[in-house]
Amino acid sequence: MKSTAFFKFFVVISVILAACTSAPRDNGPVAEMARRLFLQHADSFVFVIEPDSTSSDHFALESRDGKIVITANNNNSLAVGLNHYLKNFCNTRVSWYAADSVIMPETLPMVPERIEASANVDNRFFLNYCTYGYSMPYWKWNDWERMIDWMALNGVTMPLAITGQESVWYEVWREMGLTDEQIRSYFTGPAQLPWHRMSNVDYWQSPLPMSWLEDQAELQKKILAREREFDMTPVLPAFSGHVPGELKDLYPEAKIHQMSQWGGYDDKYRSHFIEPMDSLYGVIQQKFLRKQTEMYGTDHIYGIDPFNEVDSPDWNEEFLAEVSKRIYGSIAEIDPEATWLQMTWMFYHSKEKWTQPRIEAFLTAVPDGKLILLDYYCDNTEIWRQTDRYYGAPYIWCYLGNFGGNTMLAGNISETDSRIDGVLADGGDNAVGLGVTLEGLDVNPHMYELVFDKAWSSFPGTDKWVDTWAMSRGGDSDSLVVEAWRALDDSIYTHEATCGQAVLINARPMLVGTDLEYIPRHLYDNSTLWAIWQMLLAADVDSANSGHNFDVVNVGRQVLGNLFSDFRDNFTAAYNACDIEAMKLWAQRIDRLISDSDRLLATDQAFSLGKWIADARAFGADDAEKDYYEENARGILTVWGQKATQLNDYANRGWAGLTNDFYGHRWRAFTDAVIAAAEAGKPYDAKAFYDSITDWEEEWTREHADYPLVSGENPVEVGRQIAADYQQYFN
Repeated sequence: MKSTAFFKFFVVISVILAACTSAPRDNGPVAEMARRLFLQHADSFVFVIEPDSTSSDHFALESRDGKIVITANNNNSLAVGLNHYLKNFCNTRVSWYAADSVIMPETLPMVPERIEASANVDNRFFLNYCTYGYSMPYWKWNDWERMIDWMALNGVTMPLAITGQESVWYEVWREMGLTDEQIRSYFTGPAQLPWHRMSNVDYWQSPLPMSWLEDQAELQKKILAREREFDMTPVLPAFSGHVPGELKDLYPEAKIHQMSQWGGYDDKYRSHFIEPMDSLYGVIQQKFLRKQTEMYGTDHIYGIDPFNEVDSPDWNEEFLAEVSKRIYGSIAEIDPEATWLQMTWMFYHSKEKWTQPRIEAFLTAVPDGKLILLDYYCDNTEIWRQTDRYYGAPYIWCYLGNFGGNTMLAGNISETDSRIDGVLADGGDNAVGLGVTLEGLDVNPHMYELVFDKAWSSFPGTDKWVDTWAMSRGGDSDSLVVEAWRALDDSIYTHEATCGQAVLINARPMLVGTDLEYIPRHLYDNSTLWAIWQMLLAADVDSANSGHNFDVVNVGRQVLGNLFSDFRDNFTAAYNACDIEAMKLWAQRIDRLISDSDRLLATDQAFSLGKWIADARAFGADDAEKDYYEENARGILTVWGQKATQLNDYANRGWAGLTNDFYGHRWRAFTDAVIAAAEAGKPYDAKAFYDSITDWEEEWTREHADYPLVSGENPVEVGRQIAADYQQYFN
């Protein structure tokens, strides 16, 4: 008995002594992130915060006593310092995709001498309303957790945070007198919610299930908590004036207008807008902000976009000035610390209506410094240069780079570098940040990391930056990868992204041209891209390197897609020559190329229709809900919304399953119809084909089928096999 008691006492004392003598565990958010991403090396880092409110964000990096010591002014800068080490010493990039592995060296390199860097700008903005529809509508917490890690590592300080707002609006509209059915019918399906939030469309694919509202509210709480841990300032929404049409019945005296038509939708889906000058506007703003703050807290910055791709009810300059004045006044009344953030896409999209006097009237009616503008599409048009630097209002230079989540190699590395240098040098003191406003998480992830790296004094120049990027994608083991990326920089990434870009495979079939004018013939010489693909395929890279695998699939997808245009033209030439046998031969080749493209895409989950649909169906509580979410997921990629609108194929993308099952079906039906007409001695009836394919497209969105998440085949091996079959077209 005594010996047992003594043994227990000895164990307790030993545990206490061990706890007292061991190094304290770092439980800060950056240390926790390190444990999530690379647990085996997490204890080799020391993170130290030295608050400094007198200077810009900064970090220092050094080795000390066998540890990597990172010192910074806050958690956000600490994360940037960590990322600098990972990229420049470990050849490691952390992808924004949760499924991608993080590959670290067995032994961590030491930092030979202290490195210091500071931020060139105070604000780094990220996301776009549209990203929540084209990439993120069905995300769960594990997806968001990795994305927030990526944002922290890349120094994002101002993320758009609009998840879960329907739960707030539900409570507000109930208090205003609307019924449950009216409210949930006013919302749209999940993937279209961004355009509902931007006052473009209401009622489509409704009612939104109550379970969705509840799930998203809980998700938003997790998102905001993690973003704030990393010293980010999330941008939550505020009331822009968008109201349910039924509100007019309850408040007939209110100045409520039906907004202009958008996207080809019927009138019944048009949104409604209450003038900010109406007394009811302030009541709604108060209810919303108080309820939202109760649920999610506040960081005192609010996204409000009253006229995005819809017309103002009145274009008089005095009216526009009064609108912006009252909007800001309504949020400042509730939150005296409030700042209003607005995108300026409307100044680009509707430039014939947003004249300079109207822009100036709208902007200058808000108190100085209280309205921050997002210069949304600076890779194409810099509005700050057209508006005398936004007439003094603070603004953030933004790189858009993608529309609709389209899979197209596009972007201009050197021009982006030059334009950012231009705004930092000449943009004025009111140029307060850099941002990324991508519509979808697309096929050009390096362009977004480039923008955020340009926000820091440590940016090494584009040539060195491209080499560093390539090293993390297999260049550390084979110089062919570096050579390939240098060629991509020099010859391929030389054009900015434009609306809806895609390869011809993704377009509705035609004998000549395309019904989607935004699909280019080619942006670059395909033989050059073929040679780059051969370098990537020949490189000896670890099969676990997800970045290299992605590049092999991505570049190969583009090569085959570009080649498809030649195949279609050969089919058309055979039709014009009345050569039926040649038509059949090229039809077979067209079908084979589509099938091969689909097989290549199926090797990487990032290009998977199966994951998109599985993620959507996972929200369903029963089969009916699962089918509802699947129809929503299929629709946004294809017909987008209502049948035969101008948005058809806007969100097209090269994904396994979609390529063969949807685009492939259209092309097979097309070549069959053209051949049948030729065999009957009749001209091909394009209108009849389009009528039939339009009906089929809508039917396809209501189908249900299982698509694999990934094929399991090795992407490099599949790429080599497919490339061997198409070598003849590049001799």
